[in-house]
This record gives sequence, C-alpha cells and structure tokens, in this order.
Amino acid sequence: LSTRGYASRGVTEADTEIAVQGSKEAFSESLRTNTVLLRRRIRDTNLKLKHFKIGKRSKTDIVISYIDDIVRQEILLELEHRLCAIDIDSILDSGYIEQLTEDSPYSPFPQMQLTERPDKAAAALLDGRIAIIVDNTPFVIILPSTFSSFYQASEDYYQRWEIMSFVRILRYIAGFLAVALPGFYLAAATFHPSMIPMELMFRMSSARESVPLPAVLEVLLMELAFETLREAGIRLPSAIGSTLGIVGGIIIGQAAVDAGLVSPIVVIIISVTAICSFAIPNIALVSAYRLTKYFVILMSASFGLYGFCLAMLFILSHLSSLTSFGIPYMYPFTSSPDADDKTLYNDTFFRLPIFRNTRRSIFAADNQKIKQRSPRNF
Repeated sequence: LSTRGYASRGVTEADTEIAVQGSKEAFSESLRTNTVLLRRRIRDTNLKLKHFKIGKRSKTDIVISYIDDIVRQEILLELEHRLCAIDIDSILDSGYIEQLTEDSPYSPFPQMQLTERPDKAAAALLDGRIAIIVDNTPFVIILPSTFSSFYQASEDYYQRWEIMSFVRILRYIAGFLAVALPGFYLAAATFHPSMIPMELMFRMSSARESVPLPAVLEVLLMELAFETLREAGIRLPSAIGSTLGIVGGIIIGQAAVDAGLVSPIVVIIISVTAICSFAIPNIALVSAYRLTKYFVILMSASFGLYGFCLAMLFILSHLSSLTSFGIPYMYPFTSSPDADDKTLYNDTFFRLPIFRNTRRSIFAADNQKIKQRSPRNF
C-alpha cells in the first residue's frame, strides 16, 4: 500500500486564462489532481490514461489522455513513438515535451496548445484530440492544434453565440494588426506618402519636424521600450507589475514626445499594436507575433509596400507549410480530407449556435464525426 504524499498547491483559479463565465478551477502541479479534474468532466469508460516515465534522472511521470473511440489512432501511435524516442536527463516542465515532440521546432509559431483550464482540456478530448499531463507543472499540452484553435477560448461556448462571434472576429483583426500595423505605417509614411490622406499627412509631417531619428529607428526604439516594460511587469509582483506597465508606458511615451525623440503618431501606433496583442487568448501565439512583427518592420523599412506584402506573403506561406502531427496547421483554410463538409468553418471566424455545431472536426476518427444528432427537436 503506497502511503507517500507530496506537498501540493491544490486547485486554484486560472491565472493566464481568465474567464468571466465558466469553471474557476485550474490544473495544479499534482498529476493525480489533474487526472481527477478530467475524470470529473468526462465520465466515460473510453477515457484512457496511459502512463510514461521520461527522464533518466528525474523519472518524471507523464500521462497521455484520450477518448479511445474518438481519437485518431495514427496520431496516438505517432505521439507514443515520439515520447518513447526522448532521451534526456530530466523533464521539469511541459514545455520540454512540447519542444521535443513538435513537428517544426525551428518555427516561432506554436504547434501545440498549453492550457491550465480543465474544461478546455476536456472539450479538446471530446473533439478527438489528445492531452499530455506532466507531473510538477500546471500546464497541460493539447494536440494536434491548428491556427484557428489558438483564437478560441473556453468562454466562447458559455455565452451567446452572437456576441462571441463578434469577439472572435475582433481577435482575428487584432492579431493581424499586432503583426502588420507598425510595418504598414513605415511603408506608407516613408515610401508611399500618397496613400495617406493629405490632411493627415500634413499633421504627421508637422509632428515629425522636430524628430531627429529616421522613422524606422523611431518605431524600433518605441517597440523595444514597450517590450522591456512588458518583461519588467511580468517579473514584478502582480499588484506592482500591472501598474508599472500602464503608468510606465504613459510616462515614457509622453516624455519621449516632449523631448522630440518620437512623434505622437508613433506612440499611438505602438500602443495600438500592444493592445491588439493582449486581445489574443493564447500567450504562445502572442510571442510568435512579437517576433514576426520585427521581420515585417525591417522588410517594410527596406522595400516599402513591396517589402510589406512580401513579408506578409512569406508568413502566410510559412503557416501553410506547418503541420501538427500530420494535421494541416491552417485547417480548414487549406485542403483537407473533409473539404466537402459544409460545417468546416462553423468554429473559425464565427461561433455558430451550439445546436448547429453537430460535427467534430478533422481531429476525430472518421466514424465519430457526429456528436449531436437531434438538435432542437422540440
């Protein structure tokens, strides 16, 4: 009889995936607690938990969770093969497993989801996906993942579909602006000023008269300043960090404008870009946008609007080339085995009513596509 026990933080609220409506429980560092949180939500005998020990010295307990009759067996076998191929001294966090098993390790874009919400992990399992639970970490890995899945939040399905569809469209717009807005400003203001309305161009020119720096250095200076403030706010205690990010950004931006180092329009552009990045519900995708944004800035500063279009085309082609355990990353916008299914786009830009969401996506086995057979039969 095993009677050993370890100190545990217990079940607390989610810190990185906050929801107004929905469960307040979050995964903890205890593997057993996390598996119980999933069992509470899926009381099906087909829910399987397969145990592994990875790490020659740490001997970290890892569990892969899936619903046996829904999951694609070829994806499950490929995941087990990749896990068994890991030869490392220690696994200290789920991020190790993510980086050691993803399809394209050199891509800045995440190919697996990390979540600390049990309801989100349970919903993924019911859709045919697989969850990897790693001991000593509160973040569970969900795979396979597509680009559109990173824009979905648990709260999307708990509130009415009209408002959540509107919010989801805002997220896609915010994601595009978080990558493209600074670069497009540089391309238009430096190489193609005729694209800007005359009155606005006069105001921008008068604001930049006293600025000694080129536009590209101006943008990079403010971007790096905001990135440093963001990192400083993360490392400080939460009560101080949020205040530092807001007050520090306002003070530094206003001081830079008063000193004539940057123009007011650049402060507005960088502030809007930062706000748009916070609207995306997945921090890993936000980090990818933070990196690709500088690529767009440099291309736009070098070649103008042509460089901007080339940079965006390169990012799009890169996204289209990615896969997550054989699933196209840009599904359903790229070709797929379910191309004839008219419900493919029901859960991408829009979140249609639940009674219209009758089919599972490409993640599920072919004989388990139907999840709701008699919607609204009253």
